[in-house]
Amino acid sequence: MKKRLKTILFLTLFAVLAYNILEMPRGGDINSPAYNEATEHFIEKSESETGAINIIGAILTDYRAFDTLGETIVLFTSIVAVVSVLRPDAKPESEGKTRKEEMEDAS
Repeated sequence: MKKRLKTILFLTLFAVLAYNILEMPRGGDINSPAYNEATEHFIEKSESETGAINIIGAILTDYRAFDTLGETIVLFTSIVAVVSVLRPDAKPESEGKTRKEEMEDAS
């Protein structure tokens, strides 16, 4: 019974996803939600407003500079966190000393 319910649920979800994929607009379609006035503005005015020849560079460095800076800070913070977790522990000071040297340091 559980196997049959899982199969029905999987097929229903698959049908919903397949239908939505087929209903998506084709790439480059003028009716696509990604094609809007912002795209036209970037294409027409990016060189005159930013002085950059490359449209992608103009968008990343001028139009979305604060967003790109935020993404860079998040990336840097995650790298620092990973490095701090994965670095080996520091060697304890008493390691490598003989018992006699430890006793002399204690007194």
